Amino acid sequence: MAQQKYRRLTAHTPQFWMLIAFHVLVVAAALGAVIYMEEQGHGVTGMTNQIVWGMPHVFAVFLIVAASGALNVASVSSVFHRLAYKPFARLSGILAIALLIGGLAVLVLDLGRPERVFVAMTTYNFKSVFAWNIYLYSGFVVIVAGYLFSMMDRRVSQIPKVNTIFGWTAFSWRLILTTGTGSIFGFLAAREAIFGAIMAPLFIASSLVYGLAFTVLVLMTMSFETSDKLCTPEMTGKFRGLLIIFSAATLFLTAIAHLNKFYSAATQGVELFLLRDGGIYPLVFWLGQIVVGSLAPLLLLAFMSEGAAGRRNLGLASALFLVGGLAQMYTTIVGAQAYPLNIFPGFQASSSFFDGAINSYTPSLPEILLGISGISIAMLIAALAFRLLPFLPQSQTQSGD
Repeated sequence: MAQQKYRRLTAHTPQFWMLIAFHVLVVAAALGAVIYMEEQGHGVTGMTNQIVWGMPHVFAVFLIVAASGALNVASVSSVFHRLAYKPFARLSGILAIALLIGGLAVLVLDLGRPERVFVAMTTYNFKSVFAWNIYLYSGFVVIVAGYLFSMMDRRVSQIPKVNTIFGWTAFSWRLILTTGTGSIFGFLAAREAIFGAIMAPLFIASSLVYGLAFTVLVLMTMSFETSDKLCTPEMTGKFRGLLIIFSAATLFLTAIAHLNKFYSAATQGVELFLLRDGGIYPLVFWLGQIVVGSLAPLLLLAFMSEGAAGRRNLGLASALFLVGGLAQMYTTIVGAQAYPLNIFPGFQASSSFFDGAINSYTPSLPEILLGISGISIAMLIAALAFRLLPFLPQSQTQSGD
């Protein structure tokens, strides 16, 4: 296979500048929302003492999970030696860093006092999964940056097995990172809806779907922007096959997780709440995650034709997978908090503090703006990187495994 050449993003269409302007406006609006919440307090949001994680956390966790999966294309090329994916390894790496920074930015801005993030970075309680993730997130950025350096620096790239070592390290670290993120929820014994070891593999499978969907959409956008076919029909078919496999795995693990809860009489109540009786949450789960975010894109991919129509279907399916991912995170994070806590299993307890009551939550506009800004921050970082350094592959004339 001929040596792959890369390029920077040099020319810009009016559509590109409109997209950049949109992301800048979203970030500006989000900063205004942060200032508003800083001055007025979190009482102006829909979050309460019962539901402490709202829409900002939905977007933040979604982006962090997607960041891990976005690195998968680079891992396939370096770890599994599939050379057809190598031209997209640089794009995969920088997109992974951008998505992680976007997700973490939302979390920091939602703290109320963002400067206190340094307390979290210097004071650790290793009995908390959150403390582990400080190392996992910062380590991910450092390792992926080194991985990109090993691919882009001529002298380093010529050293035998350096790229492979970085590839294996990044591959292992991202699995650990996603396991840690899933464990944040899986270790919450008080939340019956999400407590369980299956949350870690479920988050890993979900990350592969979200990350690849983001990669496909960014790649298609850059193909339009550069008027260059960055992705051959062969690679379009490979991406289609991977999305089908990853989505099917996510659906399977989701089904196992819910069936496991139904199997135990102690957790049947929370399952009925999430899947049938919980008002908005069954709607978000069945319509958002299952129908719109899983079955519809799978049908699009199953009957995908070749050529321009096929690429449009791939892009639409990728966008729907991301919608389904947000629905999944909303059900996982907010739905689990809406169901009343069972503090004393097997016993009855009552007080005047919402015992046994379904917790209500309505997202406010500042929360939604802050959450969406995470995606805009990630896309602006990626666009700036494409402009400054050669992350984009030039048109492929041949490819193979």
